[in-house]
Amino acid sequence: MRRNQQQSLREGPPPTSVAKIQEVAQLELETLKARTLLERWTVVVATAASSTAFTVGHLVWFAVWIGANTLTRWRFDPYPFSFLTLVVSLEAIVLTGFILRDQAYMALVSDRRAHLDLQVNLLAEEELTAIMRVLCGLASHVGYDARADNPHLDELLRHTNVRELAERIKTELDPATDVATEEAHGSGVASRVDDR
Repeated sequence: MRRNQQQSLREGPPPTSVAKIQEVAQLELETLKARTLLERWTVVVATAASSTAFTVGHLVWFAVWIGANTLTRWRFDPYPFSFLTLVVSLEAIVLTGFILRDQAYMALVSDRRAHLDLQVNLLAEEELTAIMRVLCGLASHVGYDARADNPHLDELLRHTNVRELAERIKTELDPATDVATEEAHGSGVASRVDDR
């Protein structure tokens, strides 16, 4: 048995896993190819602006500019460096536009991935529920009462109502609900203190 396990480890993942990995990689490539020219330039600019070379280059540029305008006789932008301020402000405006556009694109891709992930999870949940029903049928056929060992089995075998689940999550994660709950608990504590 140990030999079979070692052999399966050497062989790598099963073909279906490799196919799924390749399918996901293909989806990523299609997403990258579908970008417009502006989106591609946005990624290039955002990547360059977030690099260490960009930061170091700007520090050197500022030091040279300030040094040239304070330590030399040839001062083309004397203190308070109005022209430097103008150039840096314009650069910041342009870079902000590129970075915001890049973030919007990344959020769109992230939303698509999350939606795909949700769909896969829902399909997996349906498949697991079907498998559990088959197993419960087999268990009852051989005389085993699976419900005796797991009192939550009926709940697990029920169809998952996505809308109901989403509403429950929304209620539990909503800050207004948390404040109302805290106020209710706070008033309950206060009333208990008053009763004493």
